[in-house]
Amino acid sequence: MDAFNSLVGTITGFLWDYIIIIYLVAAGFWFSLSTGFIQIRHLKEMVRLLGEGVGTKTNGNRISSFQAFCVSSASRVGVGNIAGIAIAVVLGGPGAVFWMWFIAFLGAATGFVESTLAQIYKVPSKKGGFHGGPAYYIKQGLKSPVFAFIFAVLISVTYGLIYNSVQANTLASALQTVQIDLQYTAIAVTILTALVIFGGIARVARLSEWLVPIMAGVYILTAIYIVLVNITELPNVFYAIFTKAFTFDAASGGFFGAAIMNGIKRGLFSNEAGEGSVPNAAATADVSHPVKQGLIQSFGVFVDTFLVCTASAFIVLVSGNYESSNLTGIALVQHDLAMQLGDWAPGVMAIFIFMFAFSSIVGNYYYGEINIAHLTKNTLYLHIFRIFVVIMVYFGSIASLNLVWNLADLFMAFMVLTNLTAILLLAKQSKVAMFDYFKQKKAGIVEPTFDRSTLPNQEGIVWWHKDAKHEDA
Repeated sequence: MDAFNSLVGTITGFLWDYIIIIYLVAAGFWFSLSTGFIQIRHLKEMVRLLGEGVGTKTNGNRISSFQAFCVSSASRVGVGNIAGIAIAVVLGGPGAVFWMWFIAFLGAATGFVESTLAQIYKVPSKKGGFHGGPAYYIKQGLKSPVFAFIFAVLISVTYGLIYNSVQANTLASALQTVQIDLQYTAIAVTILTALVIFGGIARVARLSEWLVPIMAGVYILTAIYIVLVNITELPNVFYAIFTKAFTFDAASGGFFGAAIMNGIKRGLFSNEAGEGSVPNAAATADVSHPVKQGLIQSFGVFVDTFLVCTASAFIVLVSGNYESSNLTGIALVQHDLAMQLGDWAPGVMAIFIFMFAFSSIVGNYYYGEINIAHLTKNTLYLHIFRIFVVIMVYFGSIASLNLVWNLADLFMAFMVLTNLTAILLLAKQSKVAMFDYFKQKKAGIVEPTFDRSTLPNQEGIVWWHKDAKHEDA
């Protein structure tokens, strides 16, 4: 097993060092330039659209733009925002935070393109909602069923099984610090997971809609309080972030390459831009124009990185003991919270971890459900997948998962390679849709609508035509 783990680690290291990071940055720059840096120019519209979707009523299994945003955020906002960022700072030094911000800035444009494409190529579900994502736009837009099948398998295994076991493991470890036995945690989380995922996407959306804003808000407020209490340290924190991003740093293992590697790698693990996961949730939204959801999901990258991840980074950096404590991940954050707030803080942190990790388990499962539906219409396989998800949640709660973390990075690399290639080839479709949306806005149309006839290539687009809203879904 150790030899296999070493092999996986070697392959993963090669992919990330020499391929994935270069590909992510290059694609992010291209999408930013080709959209006229949409992530900056239309930030106000993103916020407006997100607010517009709050409280929107939907029929049956259809979900609103805000609910789709919350489902994707449920997956984004997980232990990677806490444990992952602490690990990045320990391994890459303060400079890793700069590179985390950098990849998020570029990733917001990537997120816009992939989520807009997910909306363009979404398909109606027999239950009344929509399905979509990379497997759909690869098959329908690129006419490549083989690669669509590969991606569907990759994301189902990665998110539904591997990532969920990691989330469950971190959750159980955090609760163990407050003397809750691993077995009790495993049983409780397994039962809760089964109740939610066997209830379907409507239950997932309702759970995410109220849980995600609460957990992220409380965590950010906690971080703000810690920063205010240590306000005199803030200039030093910013100085360290920007200088250590480009200079030699013994804490990060030498040259600033370690800061780049850990900042970008953990940033992607958290915000998921370009990985191909978020489009699965984006496609489910019932909106009048694909660009609306593209803008909302682009904003989600900023929320995840510049708010939640930065909150974790500042907790660690203002405490200033990331080099001397010999701790990392969840243990480091819990230790720093205890130092800043008192001995009661690790228990509160355990509650945070429970909310973050469980919402991620729910969101991750849904990505698998969408892609299982793409692979087969036989509901038996969906039920089998659900059973495996429940089993992996239990297993992850009680197991040591070093190998699974390496496998998670490996599968994430494969997903990035597949999805980025697809959206680069289909990017023109999203660009035309973007021009159409803002052309209508400029003409004074409050609620822009979309028709597939606007696009240069209409092949494989089954929903966006004048009679689509009247079809029997």
